[in-house]
Amino acid sequence: MSTRKFLVIADDSPEFGAALHYACRRAKTTGGTVALLRVLEPAEFEHWSGVRDEMQRQLRQEAEAVLQRAAEQVMQDLGRSPEFLILEHGDTRSAIRAAVAADPDIKILVLAAAAGGRGPGPLVSSIAKDGVAWGARKIPVTVVPGDLTREEIADLA
Repeated sequence: MSTRKFLVIADDSPEFGAALHYACRRAKTTGGTVALLRVLEPAEFEHWSGVRDEMQRQLRQEAEAVLQRAAEQVMQDLGRSPEFLILEHGDTRSAIRAAVAADPDIKILVLAAAAGGRGPGPLVSSIAKDGVAWGARKIPVTVVPGDLTREEIADLA
């Protein structure tokens, strides 16, 4: 039997923490794991490949630092390390599609809606408008209100 992975997009939004905590709580109650996806936009510096390569190296280092900080929270909430995914894609939706296609254990995508009445956020809006098309596989999407407290999440998950 495969492991149920909860995929969380590790971005710089204030709502990321709510999505991560919810995914950890659900993974803990279901015996699952958490996978963190950090999306890097491709460098479009064409004149000097050395400069482009250095920009990509720095972006990757920053991504690894973000994932390491998030991993500390996962260890605290779940008791085990998350899986790290760093993908270079033009947009987050195509990166999600690639991650889901590559790993059949990813069963649920957990997103958080924007907090503070700023609307649902661009990724949630995009999914609501265009639907969930992750290629041949279909997985559910859980959208967590981004301004939930840890206590409220604990009560829900």
